[in-house]
Amino acid sequence: MTNDRQVIAYKNYFLDFYEEQVDNVQRKIEWTLNLIRVTRQVPEKYFKHIEGTKGLYEIRVEVGNNIYRIFSFFDKGNLVVLGNAFQKKTQKTPKQELEKALKIMEEYQNENKK
Repeated sequence: MTNDRQVIAYKNYFLDFYEEQVDNVQRKIEWTLNLIRVTRQVPEKYFKHIEGTKGLYEIRVEVGNNIYRIFSFFDKGNLVVLGNAFQKKTQKTPKQELEKALKIMEEYQNENKK
């Protein structure tokens, strides 16, 4: 019995970002997503709950001096849903990216209410 998580992209938010990235960034994103799939306790360096939110996480990807963030949240325990992503240029997460992530999470939850 494995405890692997499933990682899915919701709509095109993440995919549009991913496709714009160069090969080595795509590879690091894939490596990080795979780590989240198979690691029980993912280090905060790669996966961190965003303070002040209900269930919003950021997946953290670093390539050289570039930092990327992929917003995500859980569904049904072990399903990780990817929302929007961006390249981080400042210490603080841009407010509009965070607001967009919260909207995406809400949109997803509204669509997936049974």
